[in-house]
Formats: sequence, structure tokens, C-alpha cells
Amino acid sequence: MPGLLIAGTGSDAGKSLVTTGLVRAWSRRGVRVAPFKAQNMSNNSMVCADGGEIGRAQYLQALAAGVEPCTLHNPVLLKPGSDRRAHVVLRGQPAGELHAGEYATDRRLLRDTAFEAYDELAASVDLVVAEGAGSPTEINLRAGDFVNLGLARRFGLPVAVVGDIDRGGILAALYGTWALLDDQQDRDLLKAFIINKFRGDEAILQPGLDMVTERTGVPFAGVLPWLEEVWIDSEDTLAVGGWREHDLEASLRIAVIRLPRTSNATDVDALAAEPGVSVRVTTDAQVCRDADLLVLPGSRATVADLSWLRSRGLDSVVTERAARGLPVLGICGGYQMLVEAIDDPVESGDGHVRGLGILPGTVHFTPDKVLGRPSAVWRGTEVHGYEIHHGRVDDDGSFPGGVRRGAVDGTIWHGIFECDAFRRLFLADVARRTGSTWQVDATAPDFDARRRAMIETIADAMERHLDLDLLLRLAQVSGSGRP
Repeated sequence: MPGLLIAGTGSDAGKSLVTTGLVRAWSRRGVRVAPFKAQNMSNNSMVCADGGEIGRAQYLQALAAGVEPCTLHNPVLLKPGSDRRAHVVLRGQPAGELHAGEYATDRRLLRDTAFEAYDELAASVDLVVAEGAGSPTEINLRAGDFVNLGLARRFGLPVAVVGDIDRGGILAALYGTWALLDDQQDRDLLKAFIINKFRGDEAILQPGLDMVTERTGVPFAGVLPWLEEVWIDSEDTLAVGGWREHDLEASLRIAVIRLPRTSNATDVDALAAEPGVSVRVTTDAQVCRDADLLVLPGSRATVADLSWLRSRGLDSVVTERAARGLPVLGICGGYQMLVEAIDDPVESGDGHVRGLGILPGTVHFTPDKVLGRPSAVWRGTEVHGYEIHHGRVDDDGSFPGGVRRGAVDGTIWHGIFECDAFRRLFLADVARRTGSTWQVDATAPDFDARRRAMIETIADAMERHLDLDLLLRLAQVSGSGRP
């Protein structure tokens, strides 16, 4: 059963990027390849055509592989609702909650769901590239692991470990990953190391790589350079890419409130990609006041994040902007905060809660989750998005998926700003309301074209800097893995 597991020395080491690049590079060579992540812990998710919900990173990886994204690519999704509680999504549908004490113990259903999905996916393609989670050396969780070495052992997958050199300490991180695996069968699965985000003279680095290989017996498959203008739909909440850094010379400034439980932070990606627009993710009240547009993003804990907003005094910033006719946008949970009242016996259990009262209506939370891919026409422009929510609020059609009152907009839909004509129409309206000089750049590429070009850039880097033939040989000679 050909396959390869991309593990990392830690979170955000580059696993998603490498997986995306590999599936695209091998797809370009004619290999029928598919991505897989047994379990994803993220509030950034997407609705597939089959009606199920998966992590945004796996959705993007499926597109890179040239296959239709579906729940097989991410069978277990955990959506943190607090520091000690996560909402469980199995094969794209809600399946209860997982509490902190259960994370390392009673997860057999999650494991079985993941393994069954891997079997089904592997039967349909030539090669599966699986992405691990966190680090394979979380030895306190090894007994119940099914996403890192537990998956690799089950299916005989060779493991390539990615490390981010930009963080420093890369040689210690790679050697430590190998050294902490005291189970020889686990250690034997480590077949390659990969360096990510290198800047400098590789000749200076090479002696260190040679020493690590000499001590571990694990070769290096390559050293990836720092890639400019590249981002990946992230698992990590508001882990915005470097190309989204605040540009003081931009003529249209957008501030996004960094909520504690932000979900689907990728909604702002398309806004940030527009020339002349800067996006700053912040909790600074003055930045929120001064921006041309203030965004309240989605939230996995609407009532709790609304309470946090009030505790920081940011609620008054929002209401002041609305009173002055300055643009405010609420997306999903952010929209729910803007209405008159919230009735939530489900997500928080707090019952009736007062909203900010800027937009009309009451949010009613129900146990059934809404998952969909709606579309509409607004001001003659086609708009489409996706829905992931328990809270229901009226949509009067004055704004796609929600309402507009003055300069304040609310939408329950995610992803609407990936629609190029709508995004530019919306931003032009913000510029008009604020007196900004920003104008649409007619020469700018469409967002989807930019994202696809970014995927090709990553794949090109894999071709130039990694030994793809070595990795492919490792993947195709993987054993059965059956204990």
C-alpha cells in the first residue's frame, strides 16, 4: 500500500506546505496521488461538495493533487471550543465533544474512523501522502496516537520529518525527534529529514546535516528555501502568512479583531491579496478605530468571545464605528455578535445573551449544524460561499448571507471574498464610505489564479530542492504495516 507520512519537529514546521507541494509535483508527473490527515485540530475548515466538513489545509491539498476534496482526506476534525474541550467532526459531520482528559485515552472511535478512511482512500489512488500533526515525539500521547507514528505503524508508512530552520535549533530538533523515539520499530520508520525555510549558504549548513545523518542513520531529502509570496490555508487560527504583513503605504486598511476562538480566519486571505489593501490582525483598540474596515471574524465560541470583546472594551469601538457610519463587517460568529440578542442553549449553554444590537434579529443556536455551499446574486454580482454554524439568524437579502444596515454588514457565509467581482465591489464601497483613494487594480490576478500559481510555486520548489525520486521510492516500498 504505497504511502508516505510527512511529520514535523513541531506545529507549523512546514508539514502542510511540503504535503501540498509533493502531491502537486507527483500529480504533474502522472501519479494518482491524494492527501490525507487522520486527525486535524483546527477551527479553519471548509465544506466539501459531498456536504462534509474538513480542514482547510486538506481541502487545498486535494485541489493541488487534482482530486475532488472529500471527507476521506480528513476523517477526524477536532474544533477547539475552549482550552479543555473540542467539538468532534467525524467524516464531515458533528459527533459530540472530546474533553481534555479523554484526549490521550478513549479515542478508539476516532482511530477506527481514521483507519477505515485511509483504507478506502488508498484503494482509489496510486499513492497517499499523509500529513502528521504536531510532532511524532509527543511521547506522552504515543499509546493512543493514530495520526503520526500510530498511523505509520498501522500502514507501514515511511516517515519524512520536516524542520523549520528559521526558528533556530534545527539540528537539535531533528536529532531530538529521532532520539526520543525509544521504540526501535518507531525509530526505524524515520527514513528522511527535510529542512524548511532556509536562507543563506547551504555549504555552511551541510556539515551539520552530515553529522546528524552520521548519528541517526537518517539521510536528508533536501533543503527547501524560504519561499516568498507563498501561504497555505492554515490549521492554526490566524497564523497569517508573511505576505499579509501590515503595509503602512496601503491606501485601504483593514483591521481584523483577533478573537480568542477565531474560526475560518482564512476569510481575510482574499482581502489581503488585493493590491493596495493591508490586513492587520490585532487587539489594539486604536488600530481598530483608525482602520477603513473593521472585521469581526468567525468564532467557535461566539458567546465567550463576545464576553472577551466586552472585557477588552472593543465592543465600544465597534458601536462607535457604527454610529459614525464607518464600515464594520461581521462574519458568521462575528455577525452573530452584532445582532440584538443571542439564544444559546447549545454552544455555550448560557441561554439568552445580549448582543451588540447594531444589526437586527436574534441568533438561535440549535443542536443541528448547518453545512452548505450557498450562492446568491447581490447588486448583479454572483456570490458563493459556504456555511458551518449552529447559530441561525435571519437573512433579509440586503447583504449576501445576512444583512446590511448603513455601513455595517453581517454574513453567516464564509469564503465570499474569494469571489473576485464581489470582493472588489465590496472594497470599492468601503473606500467610497471612508474617502480612501483605493481603486481596483484591473491588472491584478484573480484570487483563485493566485492560489493556483502559489501551489505551482511550491511544487516547483519541491522539484528543485528535494530528492523526489528518493521519497517516491520510499513511499512505494512501504510494507503492509499490519501487526
